[in-house]
Parts: sequence; C-alpha cells; structure tokens
Amino acid sequence: MEGEESKTTSWSPVQRERLFTCRNSSDISGKKRKQGTVTGNASSIQLPEDKQVDEVIDSGTGKDAEEPSNKRVKPVSKGTGLASLMGPVKSTSLKRIGQSISRSISFKTEARPFPAAPLRQRVKNTPSTKRKNNLLWCDTVESISEELSAKEIKRQEVIFELTQGEQQLVDDLSLAKKAYYEPMLKLDIMTENELTQIFGTLDSLIPIHEDLWNRLQTLRGSEGTVHEVGPTLMEWFPCLDSYITYCCNLVAAKALLDHKKQERRVDEFLRLCQESSFSRKLDLWNFLDLPRSRLVKYPLLLKEILRHTSNEHPDLPHLKEAMELIQRIVGQVNSKTGEAESQYYQSSLCFQDDNQRLPEIQCSRLLHCHGELKNSKGQKLHVFLFELVLVLTRPVSHSEVLQFQVYRQPIPIADLLLEELPDGEVGGSFRGAFTSTNDRAKNFFRVSSRGRWKGQAHSLQASDSFSKQQWVSCIRQAIISFKDQLNSSHGSLLNQSADSSLDDIADLSIDSDDKVGVDVEMS
Repeated sequence: MEGEESKTTSWSPVQRERLFTCRNSSDISGKKRKQGTVTGNASSIQLPEDKQVDEVIDSGTGKDAEEPSNKRVKPVSKGTGLASLMGPVKSTSLKRIGQSISRSISFKTEARPFPAAPLRQRVKNTPSTKRKNNLLWCDTVESISEELSAKEIKRQEVIFELTQGEQQLVDDLSLAKKAYYEPMLKLDIMTENELTQIFGTLDSLIPIHEDLWNRLQTLRGSEGTVHEVGPTLMEWFPCLDSYITYCCNLVAAKALLDHKKQERRVDEFLRLCQESSFSRKLDLWNFLDLPRSRLVKYPLLLKEILRHTSNEHPDLPHLKEAMELIQRIVGQVNSKTGEAESQYYQSSLCFQDDNQRLPEIQCSRLLHCHGELKNSKGQKLHVFLFELVLVLTRPVSHSEVLQFQVYRQPIPIADLLLEELPDGEVGGSFRGAFTSTNDRAKNFFRVSSRGRWKGQAHSLQASDSFSKQQWVSCIRQAIISFKDQLNSSHGSLLNQSADSSLDDIADLSIDSDDKVGVDVEMS
C-alpha cells in the first residue's frame, strides 16, 4: 500500500480562514448535473464520474438527501473555492479524495462558517527515529522511598544513565553489524578485506558491553536502587584494554571509508541507510566512532557518581579507585591511538627527494594537529604538526587512499619560528594577488626556519579567526613541549633517533617570539 500511495499525488487539508457550504445536498445530487460538478458563484469541484459523486453524497447525507430536488437552495457564498485549493489528482486517488471531500463538506440545512482545518504537521521525532531508552531512574520505580536524600536520588539517576548507556551502545553496535556490515558483504558492495579494515574489532566489543550491562542490572535491588557500583566497575574496567586495538584502527578505517564513498554503489547504499529511520540520521562513521565516544564518557559519569556519593557511603573508596583506573586506561588508549595516527600519516607522505626525509619525521610519536591551510598564493595545503617537525603537503589521490606530497622542506620544531600576523599585514606576493577582491588579508600567521634551512618562510591562512588561534596555540604549545622535554630528559629524546645529525639540536635555543631575519615567500 505504501508503494501505491507514493506513486499518487498526495492531498492534505489546507488551512483557510472562512468557507461556506451548500444549504442542501439536492443541488449536488441532481442527475447528471454537468459531469458531476458542484457549482457556486466562483468555484467548483470537478469529479470525473457521477458514480463517485453519488457515493460521496450517500456517505455524507442524512434525511436531507430525500427532499425534492426542486427545493430552493441558498447559493454558495463567494469565497475561496475548494477547486482552487486542490491540485491535479490522478484517478487512482479518487477514493481517498472522495473520503476527504465527504469529511470537508457539510450538508446541514443552514449555511454557517466552516471551521478552519488544522494543518498537518510533520513529526520530527517519531518513535522509530528516537532512542528507545530515554527514561529517568525515577520513571522506572513505583515510588521513591522517603529515606532517600536528594543527593542519593541524583546518584541513582547517574547510575541508571550508565546502565542505559550500555544497553544503547550494545544496540547501536549490533545495528552497525546487521544493517551495514552484513548487507554490504552479501551484496558485494565492499570486499571482506575492506569491511574488516573499516569495522576493525567492533564485533568483539559487543559482548564486553553486554557483560557490564548484565552486571549493572543484577546490582539493582527490589526497590530499584543500586547500593554499590564501584567494585563492579573495578572488576570490569580492565576489559577496556581491547579498545587500544579498535581505536588505533580508526584512523585508517576513516580514510578507507572516505575513499570508498567515492564509488557510486557505496555512496548510494550508505545514503539510503542514513535516510532510513533505523539510523536516526546518523552515517556509518557515527556508529563506528561510538565506542571511542563511550570510552571517554566513563570518567565523566564516574565523576558525577562520586559527586553525589556521601563521605560515609561504603562505595566511596571503590569509586575513587575505579576513577584512577579508568583515567589510566583512557590515557593509555589515547597515547597508543596518537602513535598509530602519527604512523599512519607518516606512511601517507610522498617525498620529492631524499633531503625531505628528515629523521624528525620518523622519530615523531605523536601528531599534535593537522588540517587544511592556504599559502600566500591561495594554494591549498595540508599541514601536519608532528611531535618533532612541521610538514607542509599537497593532497594527491591514488587508487587506494589519499596521500600527501611533501611541499618544500619540512621544518623541525627545534628550528621553527612562529609569527602571528595582524589582519592586512601579510606582505610578499599576497597583496598583488588578492587586493582586487579583498583589501585586507585576514587570519594569517607565518612559520619560518632557522638553523639548517634558515630563510625558509611560509605565510599560512586559516579559514577563520578561531581556526587561526587554534593553529597558533597548537604550534606554540608544541615548541614549549619540545623545549621542556629537551631540558627534563637531558637529550634522552634525541637518543631515540638513528641519525646522529639530531645531536646538534640540543645546542639550539628555542624562542617562539623571535622573528626570522630573512622573509622570503616560497612559491
């Protein structure tokens, strides 16, 4: 039925201020009155068949329909006619239209204003698109004991939120497997190897969170309260070590997924899934990123539970130990994920010559930030700020995944100088290129090199002032962190390099406020 209705032109009530109708139905029910039209002073309703009109009248009239047809009828008052409010309708919708008309036309003996029909409002959040579990703890208990303080009630609410979150996560991960992985494999939209790389170890996370959800359910007493949750979390949190493998794979999974979206079959399948009600308008990546989002939420939930736990509560020491444990686990996952991200983008770099293969690139364990910037000529660059080096690249597409061709010479953090440029003071080739469209150069900052590649400088433009400040703050922090590590470890960071050429970095002084002596714009 849904398929047949979708092929017809739909009709819905239209709001109108005032509408008068016939005083008597006999004017409509006359035999073969000009092809079944209802006439008035200004408008009419056109029905293709007399039989349809008879059906409408029979369904909507009472005793008035039996009165003589020569009875005087009060003409329809001038106003907005129904015909002007209805668009062309195909013959297959006549029954539906007849029913609508019978509901809209009054066959009372006295004319009176017809009340305005309410507009049909599109429901944004239907039950099929909303999350099933949006209840509060107080909604799940018949009555709240008078012995519970307001602080304890809030504590129970947070514990219940933790429990509900586990159930929602299990449902979403199971949905990602059944609605995305299995259909794409069965329909040969992606190969099994590609799907394995994109989904990673997601399948193994489902039983882990099912276990916690079952444990939290068993902790709930007869009155719906949970007395102690700390020991259970202490016992379960070590299972999250498996997140290291999953989160480390996310960078490569996102890159492959974005690349596969360029294929028509993949893009159409993912788009149809996103438009379906089961996805809640989320794309596949949102489902794949849910475990990482859940992991970083555990310390926040635990903090709230601690805040509403009294000092005399026996669960307090266990909660504190659980907080230290989850913070340590999240830190380990973040560290390993950062290293995996750095290694992935290092492997994606394409060098024009061997001089660009600086040892600082391979020795960088972390990637502070990366993103798109423009140089003074308006060319788009993808800039990577690694732990030990700043690399400017140009994205190049290959058959497999996106790669980045190194643009100019990478600048080691030890040689990096940063200058924040006020709007309109860029200089170089910018004024000649852009003064015709914009008198002021906005959101620029300059990075330059001293030491081994002294004189190299690049004026880089961010998309907006906020992005500019993010870049400037990140670069400054990277310089400060490098200097602190250099001073605290007494050169232990340098010993990790296989190239002895890094030994001279210890003799360089780092000052982010210094300005480059030679300002050269590289083309």
